[in-house]
Amino acid sequence: MKIQAIIGAAVVASLCCALHAKAPRYVFVFIGDGMSTPQRMVADEFSRESGRGPLAMNSLPYQSTTRTRAANALITDSAAAATAIACGEKANNCSLGVAPDGTRLESVAELAHKKGMKVGIMTTVTIVHATPAGFYAHRKSRGEYYNIALDLLDSGFEFFAGGGVYDKYDDAKNPNYRGNVFDLARKAGYSVVTNKADFAALRPGCGKAWGVFNKFNLDFAIDRTGRHPSLADMVAKAVELLDGPQGFFIMAEGGRLDAAAHGNDPATVVHEAVAMDDAVKVALAFAERHPDETLIVTTGDHETGGMAMGFAGTGYKFYVGLLAKQKCATDTFSDMIAERIGSGDSFGFDDAKRLVTENFGLIFDAAEADTPEKKLLLLKESEIGELKKAFKKDVDFVAAKKAETRAHDVARRRQFAATAKRLLSNHAGVGWSSGAHTALPTMTTAQGCGAENFIGFLENYDIARKMKALLK
Repeated sequence: MKIQAIIGAAVVASLCCALHAKAPRYVFVFIGDGMSTPQRMVADEFSRESGRGPLAMNSLPYQSTTRTRAANALITDSAAAATAIACGEKANNCSLGVAPDGTRLESVAELAHKKGMKVGIMTTVTIVHATPAGFYAHRKSRGEYYNIALDLLDSGFEFFAGGGVYDKYDDAKNPNYRGNVFDLARKAGYSVVTNKADFAALRPGCGKAWGVFNKFNLDFAIDRTGRHPSLADMVAKAVELLDGPQGFFIMAEGGRLDAAAHGNDPATVVHEAVAMDDAVKVALAFAERHPDETLIVTTGDHETGGMAMGFAGTGYKFYVGLLAKQKCATDTFSDMIAERIGSGDSFGFDDAKRLVTENFGLIFDAAEADTPEKKLLLLKESEIGELKKAFKKDVDFVAAKKAETRAHDVARRRQFAATAKRLLSNHAGVGWSSGAHTALPTMTTAQGCGAENFIGFLENYDIARKMKALLK
């Protein structure tokens, strides 16, 4: 059945649930980190132009605008936003699962677990990152990674998947040290798997499961080689392992979108949004089998980058299809350039130009712009000059053997990649106002049992409050 037909049937199911006030047995919550209306709509246009059709998450029948401010700031960080979405109360920036006065807050995932529902938490970043941690952790600082991992184990939730615990999984200097968290997990009955094959081999009855696919974050969707499961893979496995008469609560985060938006990397952003949408489609397929028992909610924790569907240089034109020319994340391209510069081989600007064309589609020679699309990608002389200056800065930086461990040094030796990305963004018509979070409201959409509650202008804490009311 087509997605549109599934959504149509869901409207009827939602009305049915509203009339009978039935609690959903199955709950899916999808959070795009850094994803607001601009990211969703740029990705929607990209998806349409690439032949995939509109984003399923944008087509869900109940929709709302969601205010994101933290308790102590207009612009929220992910920890405060996750706490509000998960627990139903505003929190201070950097805090997880605790109110501004330090009071411990109960998340909707914890409430569902108390009710007997199985719980799964998954993400494309580290599992102790702010958004997933907001559903199980209770800490004053989002940086307490070892302590957050202990909270993960104490939650008793049946399923976790994503990146790891940074390098804090065996933090013997921590005052709360109990041992290696992965050893503790195994003792607590978790099957800890560290690769895609073992993850795929997990079957119902295996007990609790924890998929740890990298010490840090998982690959960007645009860079995916298949070594890590996708968010859709994780949601599908969670459904397989958690399904049963007791029901389940699943939170799945598209976590890498935020980093891409911080870097003003539109192609990487849209690939992340489309990958999250693939995970939403897994939930929709499940809901088709359980239409009157399933609630699906999609939202973002905040907006990142001040993304805009329009750029002064393109006027009223928007060429989002040009983003398909980018073949890797800007960070990946930057590493490629740095490696070539530092290899000792002769690697000049002409060589770098070829890599720009291969990986961003930008064209340097007017004679090669022999189609309407290529004309849109043709660089002006001034833009070529910008790239040449940026390349020289990267070369000079590597030649000087500057330390690359400090963040500002890394940024300094990534001028060439950053310039190529910015020029493609400009040519596509995507604008940016920031490299940080903004206060722009996010977009929340829902379908299924109780979805009619997610309409109008909401505070982010309303998402948790409405889900809690449905589950009680």
